[in-house]
Amino acid sequence: MGRSGIDPGGQPLYIDVMISEKPTQTVDIELKKLENRVDELINVCEKLTDENRELRMQKDNLHADRNQLMQKNEQVKTRVEAMISRLRSMEKNH
Repeated sequence: MGRSGIDPGGQPLYIDVMISEKPTQTVDIELKKLENRVDELINVCEKLTDENRELRMQKDNLHADRNQLMQKNEQVKTRVEAMISRLRSMEKNH
C-alpha cells in the first residue's frame, strides 16, 4: 500500500508532490532551491573572506605594536640600568 496524503508534520508527502507536478516543474523548483543555496554559500564565503582579511590586518597591526613596545621597553631598560650604574658609582665616590 503506497503512502500518500499528509505526513505527521502536516506537510504533503514528497511522493505526492512528485506525482502531482510535472517532472520539469519539479526539476526547475529543485534547481532554483539549489541555486539559492549556492548563492547563500557564496555570500557566506565572501563575508568570511572579508572577515579573514580584516583579522589578518589586525594581527599584523598587533604584531607591529608589540614589536614597538618591545623596542621601547628595551630602551627604557637600558636607560634604567645606566641610571642605576651612575647612582652606584656616585655612592662609591661619597
